[in-house]
Amino acid sequence: MRLIRIVFLTLSLVLVLSAREQVNVNFSNLEIDDFIKLISKITNKNILINHKISGTVDFVSTAPVYDDELMGILISVLESKGFTIMRQGSIFEVVRSTDAAKNNAEVVKPGQKLSGSLMVTQSIEIKGENVDVVAAKIRYLISKTAKLMTMKESNILLITDYPSNIETIKKVIKDIDTNNQMIVKVIPIVNAEAKKLQIRLVDITKSLFNDKVASQTVKIILDDNVNGLIVVGNAANVAKIQDLVKKLDVESHISQGVEIFHLKNSDAKGVLASLTEIISKQTFADPAMKPNVSASEEINAIIAIGEPVVIKGIKLILDELDKEKYQVYVQARIVEINKNDAENLGIKYGFAAGDVSSSGLYAMSANFGDNALTATASASVLEYLGDIGSVAKTGFALGATLDFLQTNGASKSISNPSILCVNNKESSIYVGKTISVSTGSVSAGTVPGVTNSYKREDVGLTLKIKPRVSSTDKVTLDVETILENVTDDGSNNATGQPVTSKQEVKTQAILRHGESIIIGGLVKIYDIKAKSKIPFLGDIPWLGEWLFSSTSIKNEEDNLVVILTPYVVDKSEKLSLLQKDLGVLTQLQNEYNQKVFERIEENANIKGSSSQEGAQKQEPNRDNIFNVKSSGEEY
Repeated sequence: MRLIRIVFLTLSLVLVLSAREQVNVNFSNLEIDDFIKLISKITNKNILINHKISGTVDFVSTAPVYDDELMGILISVLESKGFTIMRQGSIFEVVRSTDAAKNNAEVVKPGQKLSGSLMVTQSIEIKGENVDVVAAKIRYLISKTAKLMTMKESNILLITDYPSNIETIKKVIKDIDTNNQMIVKVIPIVNAEAKKLQIRLVDITKSLFNDKVASQTVKIILDDNVNGLIVVGNAANVAKIQDLVKKLDVESHISQGVEIFHLKNSDAKGVLASLTEIISKQTFADPAMKPNVSASEEINAIIAIGEPVVIKGIKLILDELDKEKYQVYVQARIVEINKNDAENLGIKYGFAAGDVSSSGLYAMSANFGDNALTATASASVLEYLGDIGSVAKTGFALGATLDFLQTNGASKSISNPSILCVNNKESSIYVGKTISVSTGSVSAGTVPGVTNSYKREDVGLTLKIKPRVSSTDKVTLDVETILENVTDDGSNNATGQPVTSKQEVKTQAILRHGESIIIGGLVKIYDIKAKSKIPFLGDIPWLGEWLFSSTSIKNEEDNLVVILTPYVVDKSEKLSLLQKDLGVLTQLQNEYNQKVFERIEENANIKGSSSQEGAQKQEPNRDNIFNVKSSGEEY
């Protein structure tokens, strides 16, 4: 009980001694020296005055003030006169304000809260901003006689000033330094592509943060080593970027970034060349967004890797490039027509047939165009064959003309090839043979003899066709016909080398579906020996040859004519139907020929035919147009 009483009395004494006392102070026109003495007496502090301070002071108070506030009033009065008070142990000395920092102002530990009226020195650490920048911003807050110094090495601000000013500066620095404090955050990327995500985030930060304000600046750096992003900025902004990354770092839909386009109608290698040319001319804001395309010839496909919107554009291009190509089925008929035989037929049947050029064949075919027959046939064809029948009348008449010449020995069919051409692709037909041509000889040296070297040369008929379809019923044909022939096998010249001739025709024609074109102008002129004799008597040796037989040289002229008939096939499944239709067309042509030939025979002028039946005619050997031996001009 006694111990408790002693403790209570001790605490009461301490409270009494430390209690703030109130003082009533009110004076007017009081000398400053006297005011200093008054404050010293009231506060019970020893004040040393080394300077003469002139002037008076007035203090009007309507209420008492605390005794510890009087020292602050004194310092305020002295400050107006250029002086202040510094503590030297138990003595307070009046010094000039400009020299206050040199008079051992009390140094207070960093971070400690300040109080009192006397000048102190304290260091303030700047963490998130440049110390010189901060000093420039808070310099206006210090008192007129305060001292401010910066230490760049440690980014510390050293200040000597009154405690209230220093506390105000510390609060301002805290606000500035907190907002500008930069942190570094490494954010790993798990699912998305780090490069693409970085580009998106940089665009987003331009809208979220004002890059003109240093405290708002955020830097996003790509680090390939960790497949992540390094974000530099203040904590609040970095946290926003981190939240965005969590939302955007999702598993990518690989099926949208990679597409394999299987081509059905086009060649992958050719399509790749077109795509590569298109992509190379495009401009991308980010080169990394440029799509990659390659071709797989094994599966005939295009592989594209890129952004979904870019892949969508590539698909549109491929849809057009991979459309089913037009095909053109070309029937060719290569016919050799003898001019003399054709003229004889014209005399026999009463129509002009000597001109076997392209225009002459059309003129001659007019004699084989029966209106009644073509009307009936055309109706049948139009009903069954559709577009092919649109040129039935002309086609039947021309076909009947050629068949009539061949039936009567005035022409010979060299070849009747058919070729299926892809639109804008060249196709060719070659009919001929290969001959050996000497290229030189080498002496064997010590060994007797000469070694000859040869090369093989193709000699024949070459037909090249390149179609260009403009619509489903019209096509442009680029036609090239080359005719090569052997005029001398080497037996009739001193060199012993074969001599060849070459004739070439290039033309372009626009035809309708099923319409025919005749390419002529390839002429062979030669002489043929014809021998006539009286039966039995002409076979007598020596006597029969001189008395009962005769030999004559006859000039012959053969015209090589190429007839082309194109059929446009817009869909592959129509090809088999076309073959079937052409079979029906051939059957109708045969029926037409039979009826037209009967009509011509009935109307033909056959007067004097009995006298011509006994005449003998020596036919030239035309079994192969490349084996004809003659002394005249050939192809």
